Amino acid sequence: MSTDRRTRLTPDERRAQLVALGVAFLAESPLDELTIDTLSERAGVSRALLFHYFGSKQGLHREVVRTARDSMLHATEPIPELPPLDRLHDTLVRIVRFVREHGGTFYSLVRGVASGDSEVRAVVEEAREEQAGRVVAAFLELGVPDTPLLRIALRSWVAFAEEALVESALGTDLSADEIVAFLERSARAVVAALD
Repeated sequence: MSTDRRTRLTPDERRAQLVALGVAFLAESPLDELTIDTLSERAGVSRALLFHYFGSKQGLHREVVRTARDSMLHATEPIPELPPLDRLHDTLVRIVRFVREHGGTFYSLVRGVASGDSEVRAVVEEAREEQAGRVVAAFLELGVPDTPLLRIALRSWVAFAEEALVESALGTDLSADEIVAFLERSARAVVAALD
């Protein structure tokens, strides 16, 4: 799937194209299989050009993971006008949809980077922190006291939810409604266990 080598792109357009091809690669294969050689062949460009834009395989991985992460966070951005529990429900519905539509990418984000370099892992951790912050905000609006244990519990719930999404949304034919209801109940149970 190489592109026409005669296509003239600006440096920003070329870089964006290369990152997009890298993100598309995640839908089919784990991140650690994405190499400079693989991407240069797919894009129909020289290895030197990839090194120019990304510096190294790790630099390429960071940009691909950052773009995939941002896509997921954007697709699951909470609607602030909704009441807290409705906002949580809506966000979970969109997360399940994202996982089902972009299973390989989601899997690569939550599982595939475990062996990646520390900077790539940091990009993924930023997404987890943002997702946890979204859930914490909903429960704070419901009047749950803001304590370190609440934040630890809901950050842990995000890790649990990632695993549940991999196993349920990718590994079964459970309906989206069943998965969302389970995740909602589990989040409420985690918060209730703090009393």
